[in-house]
Parts: sequence; C-alpha cells; structure tokens
Amino acid sequence: MNIYLESFKTFFKIGIFTLGGGYAMIPLIEEEVVNRKKWVSKDEMLDLIAIAQSCPGVFAINIATFIGYKLRKTRGAICTTLGTALPSFLIILMIAMFFSQFKDNPVVAAIFRGIRPAVVALIAVPTFRLGQRAKLNKFTIWIPIACALAIWALGVSPIYIIIIAAVGGYVYGKLEHRDTEIQR
Repeated sequence: MNIYLESFKTFFKIGIFTLGGGYAMIPLIEEEVVNRKKWVSKDEMLDLIAIAQSCPGVFAINIATFIGYKLRKTRGAICTTLGTALPSFLIILMIAMFFSQFKDNPVVAAIFRGIRPAVVALIAVPTFRLGQRAKLNKFTIWIPIACALAIWALGVSPIYIIIIAAVGGYVYGKLEHRDTEIQR
C-alpha cells in the first residue's frame, strides 16, 4: 500500500476513535506506529512526545506531523496531519449542525456526564506510562509534582515551566558531559 495513503488511514483511524484529545491518543498512536507498523522506536516515540508537548499548537497534530515528517518529509507530514485533524473536524461539524436540537435532552446530558470519567482515565494512563519511561524515581518524582503544583496552585504559566525545564536540562547535560570528560 502507498505509504501516504497508509499513514493517512492510520492517523484517520486514530483520530476518529479517540475521545479526550491528544493525550488520550498516545496509547493508540504507540500501538499503531511503534508496535504494529514500526515506523518509530519506543525511544523515538518518547522523544517525539516531549517535542510535541513543548511546541505550540495541538498536541495530537504536532505528534502526527512529526511522525509523518519522519516517514516522508513534508508530504508525509501533510498526510498524517490531515488524517489526525479531519475526523475531529467532521465530528464537530456534525455536532454543531445537530446539537442545538438535542442540547437540552436529559439523555444526551447524561451521556456527556458519563463520558467525562472515561476521558480522565484515557489521559491518566499514558501520563503514568510516560512517567515510567522517563525513568522517574524517588529522586526525580518531585520535578513533575512541583511543576504541576506551580501551575495549579501558584498560577505559574506553563511557558515558564517549559523554559525552566529546557534550561535545567541543558545545564544538567553540560554538567554530566563535563563530569564524563573529567573521569576520562
């Protein structure tokens, strides 16, 4: 099968069957792209997730774009991006066309209330898996907790957290590299 069509279909399928946004898509993307199709490795996927999170824009679109670009440069990125975005666009368009007729319906309201906890679970599972793969331990677990508390309790902008984390990672990498050079 043509890689452009295959990548579009793969990301369209992921986009149409995922509720809860980009983070809820991570397990599906990982299953399809890493395990089944082997387009990227597990380590590359972790790196792509980190990059997608730190770039402006929609997480799911960012990660799809990066994977598509890795596969077939610009054309691959266009195929995977369209495959990811098109289902949401079509679903939202249909909902917008018909929702006003059903918005006060108690059954519809109950369905949306029931979906919320499932969406939280869909987001929580990949978050815990990412933490495991990032090799969080008793010495590093304070970092994501402190960042979350700073954003939630103190109102710190996530942009500042990203900048501080980038600078901290750079400095840590330089210090670790220097220590390695000294030991040689």
